[in-house]
Amino acid sequence: MEMIKWYKYVVLQNYANFNGRASRSEFWWFVLANFLISIILSFVDQILGVQFFSTLYSLAVLIPGIAVSVRRLHDIGKSGWNLLLGLIPIIGAIILIIWYVKESDPEENQYGPVPSTVLIE
Repeated sequence: MEMIKWYKYVVLQNYANFNGRASRSEFWWFVLANFLISIILSFVDQILGVQFFSTLYSLAVLIPGIAVSVRRLHDIGKSGWNLLLGLIPIIGAIILIIWYVKESDPEENQYGPVPSTVLIE
């Protein structure tokens, strides 16, 4: 149930919010939910013989996915522009994954206060 709450928080309340910080739980719950929804929609597309639903979904979550990634980088004190490291084959992705699993800065940094790991409804 926590996964659904974080997913809705990222997609509905912080759709294009590139400011502030995102906790590890916010980021990874969004990634997990996004992955599961993508798999389900890919199966639906295969059954129907189209590539419509998964493509439409990917376009719909492109902005929130980038936004939560930028906020996650802010949480460890990195600029959101570091997301462009993902364009470097293999090494860029490895660096980003290491940063995504890194512990949050324990204090307020230049991007804002420490994010809450508890979702308040």
